[in-house]
Amino acid sequence: MKKFILLVVGMMAFQGIQAQKYITRSGYIKFYSSTPVEDIEAASNQASSVLDVDSKQLVFQVLMNSFQFEKALMQEHFNENYVESEKYPKGTFTGNFTSNEDISNEGQHPIVVKGKLNIHGVDHMVSQTMTLTKKAGEYFLQGKVVVSPAMFKINIPSAVQDKIGKDIEVTIKAKYQQR
Repeated sequence: MKKFILLVVGMMAFQGIQAQKYITRSGYIKFYSSTPVEDIEAASNQASSVLDVDSKQLVFQVLMNSFQFEKALMQEHFNENYVESEKYPKGTFTGNFTSNEDISNEGQHPIVVKGKLNIHGVDHMVSQTMTLTKKAGEYFLQGKVVVSPAMFKINIPSAVQDKIGKDIEVTIKAKYQQR
């Protein structure tokens, strides 16, 4: 009986250690490209992400074909010609964050997110300040990062180069719940 009680107490303590992981399966990622010829915008609210508060690690994954465009033809070209979704189905981010504040406190906290962004099979290191908010026991992440197709070896045909911006703004929003 004593061993059983110790096992239950140990399991409860282990669960307490694991309690600092937060997850979402409905993270929002939007990208926006602007040129004098055309604006292009697409979004997905199907990004999965894990936020580990203790180790300050952050992981994102999104299926490239989950991005929805205003025009079906843009979506088709994006998936077939640019990001090649069949060959490279996922975009991922693996990294960590730092903060000069105690993020376990309620409120908004600026954080610096650094890590490896992988799109189109190409890794690129990114670093960006974002906002992590704790409210009612949940965490909310919000931020933007600027990337370019060239960073990920995405070839843009000369016929449409003036329609796609050299810089693309990526907006990230995620609401995490404790795992």
